[in-house]
Amino acid sequence: MAHVVVHNAVSLDGRIEGFPADIGTFYELAATWNADVHLVGSETLLANEDAPPADDPDALDPFEVQNEGCPLLVVPDSRGRIRNWRGLLESPFWSRGVALVSHSTPEDYRTYLEQVGIEAIEAGADRVNLQTALETLESEFGSETILVDSGGTLSGILLRGGLVNEVSVLVHPRLVGGESARTFCRGPDPAAGLEPQAVELRRQSVESLHDGLVWLRYDVGTP
Repeated sequence: MAHVVVHNAVSLDGRIEGFPADIGTFYELAATWNADVHLVGSETLLANEDAPPADDPDALDPFEVQNEGCPLLVVPDSRGRIRNWRGLLESPFWSRGVALVSHSTPEDYRTYLEQVGIEAIEAGADRVNLQTALETLESEFGSETILVDSGGTLSGILLRGGLVNEVSVLVHPRLVGGESARTFCRGPDPAAGLEPQAVELRRQSVESLHDGLVWLRYDVGTP
């Protein structure tokens, strides 16, 4: 299967919000993998204050690829919440889009995707089966490297599902604390009295950067 990298900017206590992230450095490092797919969670796109507005339903036509050679934007969206695909793909970052849907995805969303020229991969019954979806991306789109640029929910599901090969974190010299700030790997709390199902990592590299930033890279697997 394709090489899957979870890449995130975090505080020293693993938070992904509540501090000023160095976005320029973050994306410079992201280019290291020359990924052909950017896998982004629907929650991340919906939470982005700079996201384009919803597409005009009276002016829908197939999107024309403008950025040949750029990665695919792939979004798991079984509930059909992303309705601004045209605006997203007018950015210079992606060539075209692929929506990951499930059998339960609303029919009107499938119609919308067809109208704007977004291909859909159906995988799973109620929610997207990410393993099946990743296998389809490899077999039908030739995907070799997938960069996960998302919040903790999607990253956590992929990591707990054994679908990630590498973890990369750009650590900022900040402590956020609190209980509501999101972490870069979310999931259910370990059951009381049971061993937590931690994801084992092998250190690949540590690099000190400017302004106190530290770039950590790990391979996923037992040390």
